[in-house]
Amino acid sequence: MAAAASLSANQGLLGTSFYGGWGSSISGEDYHTMLAKTTAPRQQAKLSRKPISVQPMMKNVNEGKGLFAPLVVVTRNLVGKKRFNQLRGKAIALHSQVITEFCKSIGADAKQRQGLIRLAKKNGERLGFLA
Repeated sequence: MAAAASLSANQGLLGTSFYGGWGSSISGEDYHTMLAKTTAPRQQAKLSRKPISVQPMMKNVNEGKGLFAPLVVVTRNLVGKKRFNQLRGKAIALHSQVITEFCKSIGADAKQRQGLIRLAKKNGERLGFLA
């Protein structure tokens, strides 16, 4: 009991400036009152009956760049996009197989093989094969 009496006497001596709960601010307002003052009133979003169709622009950044780019563009226009992409996919797959066989013959591991395939892609971009 004496400990409780000394504790209440010490509280008066400390002069604490904390009055209120954990949810109060420095000025004494609670969080929800401050929030109501700082936020704008909510407005209902207007719904449009017309659907918005946004199509992503997937343009080739390599178009027209590189030594072989004009030849690639002309070939794509003559053959058609679908057939051209099929031929390009076959050529890339064949080139990857050649790189894989080369790596097997020299004893390179999978990480080195992947690095060579990435280097081939980078060189193809630079030369304009991916235009």
